[in-house]
Amino acid sequence: MHIPDGFLSTPVWGAFDVLAIPSFGILARRARRDTDDRGIPLMGVMGAFIFAAQMINFPVGPGTSGHLVGGTLLAITLGPAPAAIVMTAILAIQALVFQDGGILALGANVFNMAIVGVLAGYAPYRLLKNSSGIFIGGTVSVLVSGCFAVAELMISGVPMPAKVLWLTLAFFVVNAVVEGAITVGAVRAIGRLNPAWVPSAKPGGRLLAAVASIAIVLAVAGFLIASTHPDGIEILARAQTPKWLHAWFPDYQVHGISSPWLRRSVAGLAGLILIYAVCMAAGRWVRQRSA
Repeated sequence: MHIPDGFLSTPVWGAFDVLAIPSFGILARRARRDTDDRGIPLMGVMGAFIFAAQMINFPVGPGTSGHLVGGTLLAITLGPAPAAIVMTAILAIQALVFQDGGILALGANVFNMAIVGVLAGYAPYRLLKNSSGIFIGGTVSVLVSGCFAVAELMISGVPMPAKVLWLTLAFFVVNAVVEGAITVGAVRAIGRLNPAWVPSAKPGGRLLAAVASIAIVLAVAGFLIASTHPDGIEILARAQTPKWLHAWFPDYQVHGISSPWLRRSVAGLAGLILIYAVCMAAGRWVRQRSA
């Protein structure tokens, strides 16, 4: 789902970089009204969980894979505006530290997943307030984000034969349905861990500990069960992606460590800590701006 650099034309990535800035500012102002000191730890823990979950690709068709995006889950647990802040932090760190998604294309990725994807996913849940709304929200979020990404690539002149395009869209549908199902399961699990939970309530210590534990397991060992096939966007992006020399852990690996398991586990754990710290800092920044 992450668009790498080298595929969007300059007018396209430039326009979305410009568009993402005021959009983020509007959502940050909204987040000030929706976030209190009790919700800041949940922002950090949920940000770490979504980061770890996005590292785990699952098969969605022959030779291709997908992964949890998590925009709807974030929106339900945090509220849509704080969710957009957390997703933006995740996408920025993925691009800058792990070379997952382009730096020049960061505005497009933020717009697709952190803004449009989060808001589109939250709307059905807000309307229905039941499991069907959660499932539809998770499904719609991925479809909207994926369609925006494909449209941006097409506008940029990336070659897209009709067969490949329709096959990629079909894979997006499968990914979207899986996302909806995972989102329903995750929200139900949160409800069982913290029955009194609502987005504006203080999260219990049991909930925070459980989500943090799952995130750690996914970050340090999830790649052992993850699919190695590319996702839909990677299938469309056949050319060589430019390599950014300043990426600390490209491809989610720490180079210089001989053990393949340790290379990935250390990178995953480092990313987990970094995401948690950045999301916590973003939450505090939002609160300070509202004071």
